[in-house]
Amino acid sequence: MNAPLINNMEQALEIQNGSKKIYKDKAIWVGTFLGGPLVAGYFIAENFKVFGEYGKAKKTWIYTVITTIIICGGIFLIPDHIKIPNQIIPIIYTTIAAGLLNYFQGKNIELYIEAGGEVFNWGRIICVGLIGLMVTLIILFSVIFVTDRSGTTETVNTYGVMKHELVFDSDNLTNHEVDKLADILTQTTFFDEEVTKYVYAEKINSTYVISISVVDGTANDDQALQSYKELQAEMERFYPQNKIIINLVVDHLDNIIKKIE
Repeated sequence: MNAPLINNMEQALEIQNGSKKIYKDKAIWVGTFLGGPLVAGYFIAENFKVFGEYGKAKKTWIYTVITTIIICGGIFLIPDHIKIPNQIIPIIYTTIAAGLLNYFQGKNIELYIEAGGEVFNWGRIICVGLIGLMVTLIILFSVIFVTDRSGTTETVNTYGVMKHELVFDSDNLTNHEVDKLADILTQTTFFDEEVTKYVYAEKINSTYVISISVVDGTANDDQALQSYKELQAEMERFYPQNKIIINLVVDHLDNIIKKIE
């Protein structure tokens, strides 16, 4: 940076008296990994203020907010079938934040400490990190809530004492059709009074596609597969004019481990 670190006597006295403290690179590593990009932006912006570079502090917050939005949005755009280790994304943005701190403030931090300036202790760093974590979680949960409440016609109906869940798109199936499906699943004893079942139903032309959530390994269980084949055959007897497909899925609808038709 071209701007001098200590540009007047007042700032020099503040450094000597320790009235202003800064965040070092280690703080960025720990705080950002713990609390997310908002914490990185806070640390860097606070340092700029101490160095008298208030314009850069404001710009830092603008970039931080934009980056946070991009990261949060990107997380939701990652397909469910792509498995990314939980630590990868935090490591990436923490590494970038540490690099930016060293690039834009490394020399000033070094000169500041040499002039007698102090750095914040670990207690404050961890506290700020935890606050940043809470703020980030609030933002994420708010986005999830708004996303779930808008632009979707997905509906969940529950049936029986076990509250079996039958999920469907109300633009694709009517409540009457879904209630009939639930009645058939009850008559075939699939909807029983022992274990809660989770089913997603959709209609493609004249075909009913029933996705049933099962445990991993069901595809290798001949007895379990036979029971689902019998269920599919029984349902087709109730729907002589329609084809019935049963998809056995694990974790999410795209992960079909067995198709029965």
